[in-house]
Amino acid sequence: MVSTVDSPRTSLSYLAAHAATLSARSASPNQNLLPLTAQVAENDHLVVGGCDVPQLLERYGSPLYVLDEDTLRAACQQYRTAMQQYYPGESLVIYASKAWNCLAVCAVVNQENLGIDVVSGGELLGAIKAGVPSDRLYFHGNNKSLDELQQGLEAGCRIVVDNWFELKSLSQLAQTAGNTVPILLRLTPGIECHTHEYIRTGHLDSKFGFDPDQIEEVFQFVAQQPQLRCLGLHAHIGSQIFELQPHADLAGVMVQWLKKAAEYGLPVSELDIGGGLGICYTEHDDPPSIETWVKTVAESVAQACKAQGVPLPKLIAEPGRSLIGSAAVTAYKVGSQKTVPGIRTYVAVDGGMSDNPRPITYQSVYRALAANQMSAPLTEKTTLAGKHCESGDVVIQEAYLPALAANDVIVVAGTGAYNYSMASNYNRVPRPAAVLVKAGEAHLIIQRETLQDLIRHDCLPASLMATAGTDSE
Repeated sequence: MVSTVDSPRTSLSYLAAHAATLSARSASPNQNLLPLTAQVAENDHLVVGGCDVPQLLERYGSPLYVLDEDTLRAACQQYRTAMQQYYPGESLVIYASKAWNCLAVCAVVNQENLGIDVVSGGELLGAIKAGVPSDRLYFHGNNKSLDELQQGLEAGCRIVVDNWFELKSLSQLAQTAGNTVPILLRLTPGIECHTHEYIRTGHLDSKFGFDPDQIEEVFQFVAQQPQLRCLGLHAHIGSQIFELQPHADLAGVMVQWLKKAAEYGLPVSELDIGGGLGICYTEHDDPPSIETWVKTVAESVAQACKAQGVPLPKLIAEPGRSLIGSAAVTAYKVGSQKTVPGIRTYVAVDGGMSDNPRPITYQSVYRALAANQMSAPLTEKTTLAGKHCESGDVVIQEAYLPALAANDVIVVAGTGAYNYSMASNYNRVPRPAAVLVKAGEAHLIIQRETLQDLIRHDCLPASLMATAGTDSE
């Protein structure tokens, strides 16, 4: 069941809370409902990146993903600066691009000197086309195909090996090519955290990583494969996490593995502790700041290395959601409305589960704003519904909004992560466009799909083609 939250008085209340948050929390993007540049214009419209959001819809169509470049860059910079401040050794922040992989996003992250974590051949291609150098590319995934392994081998990126099938397949591919391949080994730490069961990945019952009881066997195998250059170890405990202690616990476990790997003569020098820091989807969410999360991880790794007598490895973190989630909003236009007396009022928008599948998949809760009447009182408790032929297509179960009419503009906050990247063509609905906004300028970064795009890859056998004038007999 989707949880509910109390109603603020107006959409401006979000901006007031937003301003207070910026002051109290040092503007850590993941702790904010809206992008850092969010303001209200004199015409009572929501402005992001200096751009009037309702006007963006008129120009680019609806629905529309609106990504604020300044907020994305701020998150990148905060991660990078905190790692340099709190970790005494070498470090690298890499963006978990499954959150939103497109050329523009990868290019911004690359300009901020972050690496890119990819989990498919398609994501790898996007990062390469965006100019990310091979030594800052990390190829993850629990079932990489032989073609994808070959693609990673040719790209020269680091391949994070998840299981025996990949390990043996990659060894054979590298041997055939006469190359050595830099790898990290993904291990399952057995650490649980409080998050949705579908996005917990560190506990033992997980499809990801080698089990702890296989570690020494894996190390021994890799040590005997000269074509495999084991540079480090990787683990990840989940997503949308507000707790700090599991990350501190992970550091201790991984440093022990690091020490064990060195005993097998492996040239391990990198320790990838994953990501998982959560963001605010409603004003009741209270995740740690980026700086606090990095400080916890960095100090825990440094302390564990000192205790184990292990040289400081290159420390790698893989934030995804906390880099980009709060940097974007999704804008819709209102369509039909239906009131069921004594039960609820449905307000439908021109998108839904095809552009944001998280509510129906994870029962995720969001906040909505009336972007063209920000100071209007929030007098209506509505169910914000999508347009798809599915009873479960509900964007927000209980949304507090002003009285609305057709073509009013609704903005849903916190949609930078796992919205575009998980979007579908359910009901053959074209996927939205996306724009990057900064200093009053908007640039198209993803074109809106057309109806013709939806049937571009359909094939109709000759036997099914209608033939004009053919007698049915």
